[in-house]
Amino acid sequence: MKYKQLFAVFFYLLLGQNSLALAKPLNIKKVEGDKEVLTFSILKLVLSKTAPEFSFNQANESMTESRLISEIKSGNIDVMWGGASVSYEEQMKAVRIPVLKGLLGHRIFIIRNGEQHRFNSVKNLNDLKQLKAGQGTFWGDTQVLKHSNIPTITTIKYNNLFPMLEGGRFDYFPRAVHEPWSEITEHKALNLVVEKKLMLIYPFAMYFYVAKDNQKLHDKIYKGFEMAIEDGSFDRLFFNNPMIKAVLDQADLSNRTRIYIDNPFMHEDTPTDRPEFWLDINKL
Repeated sequence: MKYKQLFAVFFYLLLGQNSLALAKPLNIKKVEGDKEVLTFSILKLVLSKTAPEFSFNQANESMTESRLISEIKSGNIDVMWGGASVSYEEQMKAVRIPVLKGLLGHRIFIIRNGEQHRFNSVKNLNDLKQLKAGQGTFWGDTQVLKHSNIPTITTIKYNNLFPMLEGGRFDYFPRAVHEPWSEITEHKALNLVVEKKLMLIYPFAMYFYVAKDNQKLHDKIYKGFEMAIEDGSFDRLFFNNPMIKAVLDQADLSNRTRIYIDNPFMHEDTPTDRPEFWLDINKL
């Protein structure tokens, strides 16, 4: 009897240690801004389906993308998120469900105030090619535009793009649909507005990433995401988010002229055959 009691004590101690191990917080990047808050909310939702014991520990400081990748590879950060790219997918393991339904591939334009008339006559890609876009030199979507032979002026520094646009260096600045209003507010000294009629669309995903050897965490996120999509909780979270609701109200996506271009830089395993993963403008 004594030995059975000792064994029972040992068993429960071992179980408790394992529970503590499971409850070890997941280390993530510092969450800053509305898009980051939404993305983090999605991560918490999907893991609540498969690993409700997890808690989260945010980094104390902002990190560059290159540092985040290094921290993932060294095990100091457990999960990060970012746009699909060859570099990311070579160094980390992608959870191949687009976190924001491919929203980042839906682009509307910041233009100079008083120039809406130049865009009213744009009906197709050939018309758009008569105008010049502005982009960051090393952005993933810059190569997408250039692949479709859209004239593109680039600069290394993001903040340079706004005065360059106002100064006439290019004609429009394509932004993900949730971005332009806040950016115009941040640069209110410049004479810029949101273009009203057009939307440029191409396949583009933002993924959660984990270390290459962390198959267990990858699978928990993937399975939880599938469950959240199936039971409707992901759509409820996504479409009720204040940022998304404001975007859908302001951008008037369903009434814009849509110009579609290819993105040959997406990985061959991109789940384009899963329509439930992607934003369907026709259902808005």
